[in-house]
Amino acid sequence: MGESVLRSLDQARRGPSPDEPAVEPLMRDLIGDLLRRTRVEQGRTLREVAEDAQVSLPYLSEIERGRKEASSELLAAVYRSLGLSIAEVLGELYQRTTLFRLERADAHRSRLVTTSPAPPHQARVLSLAA
Repeated sequence: MGESVLRSLDQARRGPSPDEPAVEPLMRDLIGDLLRRTRVEQGRTLREVAEDAQVSLPYLSEIERGRKEASSELLAAVYRSLGLSIAEVLGELYQRTTLFRLERADAHRSRLVTTSPAPPHQARVLSLAA
């Protein structure tokens, strides 16, 4: 692999530095966060969900932490164990990525305004575009 590809992979794993724009979240991180939040909201332990879904506890823990990319079959078993449908999961992931895009657009707009102030009529156009 080329150095630029390896550098990009390393940056994706580390996340953005404070002075870099945020990188889009990885799907495994979004799914893991959703699974963990749902499990905790239900007051269930990792062991309970792992046993119900017939997944090893360490592997489910890795999925929740975004360290493993699980197969769709395994994820379906975990979703069922948590009482989630694929439509609910996809809807939640859509909302999370939409929020990310809006936050990134706001950050980009604020950098534009602070680094190169635009005339008042252009600033109004930017605020309407949001």
